[in-house]
Amino acid sequence: MILVLGTIRLPLENVEAARPAMTRMIEASRAEMGCQTYTYAEDLLDPGLFHVKELWVDRDALRRHFTSPHIAAWRAAGRDLGVGERRLRVYEIDAGEPL
Repeated sequence: MILVLGTIRLPLENVEAARPAMTRMIEASRAEMGCQTYTYAEDLLDPGLFHVKELWVDRDALRRHFTSPHIAAWRAAGRDLGVGERRLRVYEIDAGEPL
C-alpha cells in the first residue's frame, strides 16, 4: 500500500474560496480505482494549514491519479488560490493492524 502524508498551506483570505475546489478534488479522488482514503483536514491551531492523507492500493494507482483531469484542475485552482508550502511525502506501508 502507498501512503501519502503531508501538508499544504493556503492564505487565510483564500480558505473559504478553496473549499469547493478541495471538495471536488476529494470526491473525484475517492472515486478513483485504487484509492482507499483521500482527506484534507484543517489544522485547528494553525489556520490555513491543511493536513493531507491519501492511501492507495499501489504505486500504479497513485501514478494514474497524477494523470487524472481532476488533479490538473486542482493544481490550476491551487495556483490561483495561492497554495504554498506543499510538503507531501510518499511511504510504502503494510496493511497495518488494529490498535
